[in-house]
Amino acid sequence: MAIFKTQGVCATDIIFQVENGTVKQLEFIGGCPGNLAAIAKLVQGMPVADVISKLRGIQCGESDTSCVDQLAIALSEFEKK
Repeated sequence: MAIFKTQGVCATDIIFQVENGTVKQLEFIGGCPGNLAAIAKLVQGMPVADVISKLRGIQCGESDTSCVDQLAIALSEFEKK
């Protein structure tokens, strides 16, 4: 499991597991519980590249980022390792 500390959003952490390029497990700590639980279920089983391409750059309100944008950043950083 990997833990990513978010920046600029309500969720404080993203905990995730990737196997063979696919998101296997995902949990947001904090943030909007219903929406983030739904996002976690939707992206489980998706290829990491698809999650990044669909969610990168999405903003929340006046912020330059969002919880799902932070997820895309976390997965991008994970792929670089």
